[in-house]
Amino acid sequence: MTFSNQISTVLNPDRVLVLETSKKNDALKLLIDRLAAAPEVKDRQELYEGIFHREELMSTGIGLGIGVPHVRLSSIENPVMCVGLCRNPITDYESLDGRPIRLIFMIAAGKDQHAEHLRLLAKVSSKLKDDKLRQALINASDETIFYQILTQKDD
Repeated sequence: MTFSNQISTVLNPDRVLVLETSKKNDALKLLIDRLAAAPEVKDRQELYEGIFHREELMSTGIGLGIGVPHVRLSSIENPVMCVGLCRNPITDYESLDGRPIRLIFMIAAGKDQHAEHLRLLAKVSSKLKDDKLRQALINASDETIFYQILTQKDD
């Protein structure tokens, strides 16, 4: 399968969650549970351990209110993503710039999908540098609107 650089190929509306928690670990667990339901994910426990191991190495809070927990696992068939919109800012995320997290983009790819994994991380990062887009996502009224805003200029 050729990897598409479009977010809509790795994210569907069912994997966008509005989160009410203000705790990092609770948010990550909710996203893991939703992502584990995706057909691309074959082993929920491996996903759980991989995400939390990655966070122990270094926080994935990249700044600007964004967290991008990501992992490559042998049980993943194709890159897949789940997104959390945090209604309550997550202050214990330990972001690089110290700002609370409002958006979490959880990405999982196969062990042998290094290039695809990096392209997806780069795509999410570059898209979210746009202040207007980021603010529109944070202000989205629900999951459907969030998904539409995120994927409307999916190039």
